[in-house]
Amino acid sequence: MKLRKKIAFTYVILSFFSTLLLCVIVVILFRQNNQYYFIKRLKDRAKIVASIHDQNDPQKAAYYRNLKTNGLEELIDEDDFVLPVHENGTFQYDPKLHLPPEFYKEILATDSSWVETETSRYYYGQQFESAQSKYIVVITARDRRGDTTTQYIIRIFIIGCILFIGLAYFLGRFFAGRVLNPMARITKEANRITASNLHKRLEETSDEDEVAGLTRTFNDMLDRLETSFEIQANFINNASHELKTPITTIIAESEIMLLKPRSIAEYEESLHNIHSQAARLGNLTESLLKLTQTGYDGNKQVLDVSRMDELLETVKDHLDKIYPENKISLRLDHLPENEELLLLPCNRPLLELALANIISNGVKYSDNEVVFVELTADATTIKIRITDIGIGIPAEDLPHLYEPFFRGKKAAKYTGYGLGLPLASKIIRMHGGELQIQSEQEKGTMAQIVFTRKQIRNSNVVS
Repeated sequence: MKLRKKIAFTYVILSFFSTLLLCVIVVILFRQNNQYYFIKRLKDRAKIVASIHDQNDPQKAAYYRNLKTNGLEELIDEDDFVLPVHENGTFQYDPKLHLPPEFYKEILATDSSWVETETSRYYYGQQFESAQSKYIVVITARDRRGDTTTQYIIRIFIIGCILFIGLAYFLGRFFAGRVLNPMARITKEANRITASNLHKRLEETSDEDEVAGLTRTFNDMLDRLETSFEIQANFINNASHELKTPITTIIAESEIMLLKPRSIAEYEESLHNIHSQAARLGNLTESLLKLTQTGYDGNKQVLDVSRMDELLETVKDHLDKIYPENKISLRLDHLPENEELLLLPCNRPLLELALANIISNGVKYSDNEVVFVELTADATTIKIRITDIGIGIPAEDLPHLYEPFFRGKKAAKYTGYGLGLPLASKIIRMHGGELQIQSEQEKGTMAQIVFTRKQIRNSNVVS
């Protein structure tokens, strides 16, 4: 069943039950009100019958009889009974009255009672006391008018409910159309957007309702999707180019050496070239695999809890072996007294790789000049600041630093693939951190890594 019909039927059902409930409440209240006023009329007649019974003067008795007959509204099948009450608490029973014993017990206990039979006949009884005796007056009559009126109202409600169901269905269809038309428009426009025209967007409105929010969310998703497609296409193009170069070199070198016999020196030189290109191909492949492990959005479950000062010392020991002549200065002078503030939930191997990439960039692009690595921590953040006095980064290259394979003009003369910084950025983002880079050409670069406590907790939710 389509959503439009579901909404219409739901509207009809809810409207029907709410209307039915209202009708039932109205009928009950009307019946209770009718019973109240009918019993009140029986009560007035009981008082008149008691007055007639008590009068010894025939003229007064005749007056009350005339008042009862002509002064009050006529009741249907009206009758009255006077039942004397004896001193021992019993009373003289009238065989014409077929009433339950509880009726009389309540009258003797509370002085009055009433009961309704299945034929809409009401009995009202009240105990009176005169100077000579006690007696019970029972007035009975049929409330045919009230019963007829109740049935008439019920028929009106039934007919009204049937007509309202039909009206509610058309109103539900109209209501569903008003609600779903914007959704249908979004669906129609979204169907026109394919991988070949991801630049198109849904038409946004100035409203602040849920449909407008859905439109903006969908457009934001298209922005991210388009960016993802562009990055993926750029990544594939650059990766294929970078991988093709060493493979082509290895094949060409092998083919040349196989054309004719060579001297040992020529074979050694060729093998060195092949080894160099194979090592380059291996390093490039490993970097690509690590970049892929972090995922496009940088989400990955973290497993360890590490002290950042110890992690930085491990990274420095690793880089000391790769760059024996480096001048990395690790500053751990301003650490907090509470060692727990240095703890960071993390995937330790990946985070070590990210920090090593950033610090090694400082060593490489400063030609082994001093690289300062400073760690600070407090109750809200953990900060790592890496500063070098190298070649710096031109302003026009800063927006492209996190694009895989991007290398600035100044960095072209240094060995690399343009994968270290994008990889480091993804790993840091995966741990709830932020990588901030400031640089000035020919003066140096400062990379600051900030882990906020709240973001650190959020990044450790297993998805």
